[in-house]
Amino acid sequence: MTYFGRVLTAMITPFDQTGAVDYESARHLASHLVSHGTDTIVVCGTTGESPTLSWSEEYELFKVVKAAVSDRGKVIAGTGSNSTQEAIAATQKAAELGLDGTLQVVPYYNKPPQAGLLQHFSAIAKAVPDLCIMLYNVPGRTGRNLEAPTVAKLAEIPNIIAIKEASGDLDQVSEICRLTPTDFAIYSGDDSLTLPMLSVGAVGVVSVASHLVGDALQQMIRSYEKGQVRAARDMHLQLLPLCKALFATTNPILIKAAMQLQGWSVGSCRLPLSEAPVGIVDELKTLMSELELLLPAAIV
Repeated sequence: MTYFGRVLTAMITPFDQTGAVDYESARHLASHLVSHGTDTIVVCGTTGESPTLSWSEEYELFKVVKAAVSDRGKVIAGTGSNSTQEAIAATQKAAELGLDGTLQVVPYYNKPPQAGLLQHFSAIAKAVPDLCIMLYNVPGRTGRNLEAPTVAKLAEIPNIIAIKEASGDLDQVSEICRLTPTDFAIYSGDDSLTLPMLSVGAVGVVSVASHLVGDALQQMIRSYEKGQVRAARDMHLQLLPLCKALFATTNPILIKAAMQLQGWSVGSCRLPLSEAPVGIVDELKTLMSELELLLPAAIV
């Protein structure tokens, strides 16, 4: 198993009724996740609504989640930015807090060329040589694709050890696998593509659905690793409708709605994200009921 494990949960950020970060709920949720299939928690990523969090809120979340997880799992800090200097400063802070790694998203909005991306990530890695780095490619949000040859060059840097690949392009995943060392870990950034990506060289998933089905995702990946492909496929097909339903509108709107259906007090998303449409929530509730995810035991 790789350094970060098989199932990484991109954890939501709970808010209270006033819209403030609910650190106690974050602590409880983090502890729950590592008890139900999560190997590593990613804090303050896209699903954690990082664009609307202040740095002080993020740093406090890093500390709270790290303490809650203790030695039961690892914690990755989402400290990426479209400003290289800002990303370096935030990542150095994460290193000082003793976290296990950092997630570095492709710089958004300014759309740097591949040469700029290479220099950006190299500068961050150089600034924190003892902290493991996971690259994050999500062109649908950033407007720029981190291409396979660039990933291969970055994989030569010792502390850049993994990538969360959310381009949705299996050919690109295959090319990254072909060009990088065998110990460079590729993770699916899309729940519904986890099994297809395993088949071309990925080792796991940075998941949203694992808030609800972390144990099942572990089972699916372990089955695939053991050569039990039919069992893995059956689990993939069982979970597929849920994985798709959670992204029927902008993430993390629906995973927060799903957690509320389970009884979790996680609050709504911060603006500019809006409430989940009632009809979509009703469809999600039906799927969750079919998978027996609405039982009170689900939050124990």
